[in-house]
Amino acid sequence: MEGFIYPNEIEINWGLFIVLYPYLTGLVAGAFIVSSLYHVFGVDKLKPVSRLALISALAVLLVAPLALISHLGKPLRALNLMWTPNPTSAMAGFGYIYSFYLIIVLLEIWFMYRKDLVKWAATKQGFMGKVYSILTLGARDISEKALHTDHKVVTFLAILGIPSAAFLHGYVGFIFGAIKANPWWSTPLMPVIFLLSAIVSGVALLIVVYAASCRIRKKKIDFDCLMTMNKYLWVFLIFAFVLEVLEVVHLAYEAEEEWPAVRGLITTVIPFEYFVIQLGQMVAAFFLLLAARFESVPKTVRKFLTIASGGMILVSVLAMRFNVVVGGQLVSKSLSGYSEFHWPLWHEGVIPTIGFMVLPFVFLLALVRLLPPWMAGEEEAVLQPASSAEDDTPAVEGVWGWLVSGVSRSISRLGIRGLWREE
Repeated sequence: MEGFIYPNEIEINWGLFIVLYPYLTGLVAGAFIVSSLYHVFGVDKLKPVSRLALISALAVLLVAPLALISHLGKPLRALNLMWTPNPTSAMAGFGYIYSFYLIIVLLEIWFMYRKDLVKWAATKQGFMGKVYSILTLGARDISEKALHTDHKVVTFLAILGIPSAAFLHGYVGFIFGAIKANPWWSTPLMPVIFLLSAIVSGVALLIVVYAASCRIRKKKIDFDCLMTMNKYLWVFLIFAFVLEVLEVVHLAYEAEEEWPAVRGLITTVIPFEYFVIQLGQMVAAFFLLLAARFESVPKTVRKFLTIASGGMILVSVLAMRFNVVVGGQLVSKSLSGYSEFHWPLWHEGVIPTIGFMVLPFVFLLALVRLLPPWMAGEEEAVLQPASSAEDDTPAVEGVWGWLVSGVSRSISRLGIRGLWREE
């Protein structure tokens, strides 16, 4: 602690669980947007990940409220939001928005998989056959007319899900932006910043999950699909970064009484978290994604840069959530001092937080086994180290060519080149 703070500000009330809550809901919204780009806007190159995006969104969606509910002293009281609704409560809004969005995702997945469920129910034996039979809900008609209707319903739900996804995470930014007593939170840009960073993190998650799934299944990555996600991630990253910087520039330009406290926060209290982990990784990911767009760069390196950028952005957005949620509580209401955040291990600490971050992937593995999202007709690719002679990308001359070839050789020596090998 430093400066003057009030006694009730010594303890940080919203800790890592509340940091995780907006982070997970952001992943949900971003992954759903990728699916909608295919189903609504006809981006055919995203077809290989259209189902995976929905399954990933559902896996994270099932975990998203757990961190928030676990933060409550009596988690079962969360059900009171439904039993005794209060439409005027901004906090209660999450219960309504989350429930509505969960229904949309479940319905879209069911209509998308209905044909497969009927076939699996007829071909699978034993327990799984009974499970698939139950999941068909008795709708066994897979005629051309029925499937055409299913496609229309999926498109409608995808259209309806876009504003729902925006509300789901824009609402979180609204909660923080509406708290006038906190100078780090109270800005009309907060809902937009949260929404754009959600899209960025969701696309980044899908890139990483898609690459990992191809590695596990020993399939080759669809290069056009990966580069399409690269393009959308790069565009959304620009807007997310600009708005995050504009927020601080706007506070500095106004130079009102809270600006010295905010400036001290980001320059003396959380400088590493803010400038290096949050903004620094966004800038680095921006240039890596841009470098991956050049056709002169070997495809192996382009894939590596894209996937590495996705991982960096996931860490950057998590740091942004931490800097907003925890950082905003470090500034004293007196604007003359700062509190400290201690990293607990157990009670709302690092270990259970890591558990909540791993849990979506556990759910994803279970959902993938139940509802395989892989498109039919995918070609198998045996993951073997590839020599530089197999790369069909033209050689690049000069310093850039030396750098690219050096990175490519390093990847090969690490034994991970096979993950992005082009057949």
